[in-house]
Amino acid sequence: MAFVSTSSALTGPISPPPSLSPPSKLNSLSLSTTQSFFHNVNSHLNRLSSSSTPSRGVVAMAGSGKFFVGGNWKCNGTKDSISKLVSDLNSSTLEADVDVVVSPPFVYIDQVKNSLTDKIDIAAQNSWIGKGGAFTGEISIEQLKDIGCKWVILGHSERRHVIGEDDQFIGKKAAYALSQDVGVIACIGELLQEREEGKTFDVCFRQMKAFADAVPSWDNVVVAYEPVWAIGTGKVASPQQAQEVHKVVRDWLSKNVSAEVASKTRIIYGGSVNGGNCAELAKEEDIDGFLVGGASLKGPEFATIINSVTSKQVVA
Repeated sequence: MAFVSTSSALTGPISPPPSLSPPSKLNSLSLSTTQSFFHNVNSHLNRLSSSSTPSRGVVAMAGSGKFFVGGNWKCNGTKDSISKLVSDLNSSTLEADVDVVVSPPFVYIDQVKNSLTDKIDIAAQNSWIGKGGAFTGEISIEQLKDIGCKWVILGHSERRHVIGEDDQFIGKKAAYALSQDVGVIACIGELLQEREEGKTFDVCFRQMKAFADAVPSWDNVVVAYEPVWAIGTGKVASPQQAQEVHKVVRDWLSKNVSAEVASKTRIIYGGSVNGGNCAELAKEEDIDGFLVGGASLKGPEFATIINSVTSKQVVA
């Protein structure tokens, strides 16, 4: 099968969102700097488009051949609100050809696992670097497996830029999770300042290398590209911007791991994905699904995002 790439321009200019890095680093941006940033980004993308190789004709998605949609609930919810969310998801009509996971806060995983439809798997939001022990406040992969988690999100920007986890530490976490047969949603992405400085690809490649240096196999890894400036801000990358990075990351995998891994690894997009923009993003050739934040807390809207798989135009 081949997926036809379809692009749609962002309807208007986006303004810079707050950064998750310390305020002193980014809050001094002036209006003129902001305008200059987006002018530079557009110029950078135009240069890339004119020099890039032709789009690949065939996308061989991961072994299951399925679109992948994850819902990261972050530090949100109560027993009552999560019960309502689970009820909404259970009553939703979902496309069958999609791998779906949700990631509740640790304290609600058991509640969700015991009440959620088996069409949706459970992911943890983090895990410890190795086997459990005297590590106060941490959760081990073995404990997560014990309560039914099949996936774990690692390297999310909030873990990197708020908690302070570095690339190598995240890579070691991923390696241990995979060694225990738990799938990894491996997050990468640049800060606003890094994109502003033209470092988007460098940052993504550095983060990818830390995973590649550590993981024993890519068979159970999903890469999530999440530009930090688009997470929780309402500012989403245009389909063209997201596709450009996804394609370059896939090319990096081909050159630095193997062509087979590049063709099989699902690369999903995260960053203010919602029911209104998911269909256009899903049409892009190298976007194999989504990692969803705030919109995953709304059952009907999350279902819409899951069902955006139908926007993939398939030709024989």
